[in-house]
Amino acid sequence: MSAFAEFDRERQEIDNLVGLGYNVAGIYEDLDGARVTFIRREPAGGPVELLLLTADARKHVTTLLVGGSRQAAAEIHR
Repeated sequence: MSAFAEFDRERQEIDNLVGLGYNVAGIYEDLDGARVTFIRREPAGGPVELLLLTADARKHVTTLLVGGSRQAAAEIHR
């Protein structure tokens, strides 16, 4: 599988979880990749963990996490 195809598959998994209402609850990185834990508050669901192997997918998660933090901060200051 090409590097882009692997990234695209991981990105789609991330985007599907976010689309279902999951949020990033934790990120643990080691030499095997990044284990990202997602949780959904409403309706409550169990945690889902993804192992991300590509650097681009890790960047995508970080971008979503930082973007969500900025959006939440903007709503607080309204």
